[in-house]
Amino acid sequence: MQYMLLIYNCDRPEPGDPAFPEALARVNAFAEECRRRGAFVSGHPLQGEHTATTVSVRDGKTLITDGPFPETHEHLGGTYVLDCRNLDEALELAALCPMAADGTIEVRPIAGVPDLDHRPSTGA
Repeated sequence: MQYMLLIYNCDRPEPGDPAFPEALARVNAFAEECRRRGAFVSGHPLQGEHTATTVSVRDGKTLITDGPFPETHEHLGGTYVLDCRNLDEALELAALCPMAADGTIEVRPIAGVPDLDHRPSTGA
């Protein structure tokens, strides 16, 4: 089953920061452990919440707002998608994620929806 790890409230050093190489090494080691177990599907850090744009449609009208969803008190910093044997393995890997030491990792099963087509485009 696939699980998404959502990484919240984790400050990470930026490239050029003296702490960046060590932080990057920890993240790469985590991704490598997920690959070794055959669980890694994808992982993506997100740019800061100040780069977010929120879209909603109400009564047929599109509302576009700069910034993240206004009612949230947490910021989403990145995601991993893991293909795990079960929830226990997903939770074990979430605990190994280096960002769990500074932030919070939400583990959520990915819903299987029949006939939903989310394959990458072929570019053709």
